[in-house]
Amino acid sequence: MSQISARAIVIGGSAGSVDALTTILSALPAEFSVPIIAVVHIPPDSKSLLPEILQPKCLLAIEEIEDKTPALPGHVYIAPPNYHVLPEKDGLLSLSAEEEVLFSRPSIDVLFETAVDAYNSELIGILITGANEDGARGLRCIVDAGGMAIIQDPATAHAPMMPRAAQKTCPQAPLMTLKQIGEFLARNVTSCR
Repeated sequence: MSQISARAIVIGGSAGSVDALTTILSALPAEFSVPIIAVVHIPPDSKSLLPEILQPKCLLAIEEIEDKTPALPGHVYIAPPNYHVLPEKDGLLSLSAEEEVLFSRPSIDVLFETAVDAYNSELIGILITGANEDGARGLRCIVDAGGMAIIQDPATAHAPMMPRAAQKTCPQAPLMTLKQIGEFLARNVTSCR
């Protein structure tokens, strides 16, 4: 497959996502230059340990998002518990405590839809394992804007409901195993900056 240029990659998941993200991110080389923004459903009263869990297994810098964090190349940004993440056109990541979407804050749909406003067609959206339908509508927005959608093969997902919902809204999106997603990003995706 030919090279795909992107200004950002957004990833959403829920149940089983820690292992899923570990598999994807550990495949990426240290020089991977496209910022990655991830929303994983975490109970609102919990501290997220995702950066601490993922960093030892990943060559990219991993950090939890604070309000107005700049989305830099070679970084993975993790949504904090109880806040929506809103990418902005100036490259900053804002946080919002607006109401839950599909019982979720952070919401994958909110991340994906606002990322479309910020990055237009220069965006890749990835939906992985999860036990609700959050993200399916947002992934469709990415496709409608000319961006690329990738869905974890539901047959390989810890919780297949989320990727199955995405299949219905984006039937043309490729299905991949987590290992294939990581390899695809490492081999085929470059920054358009």
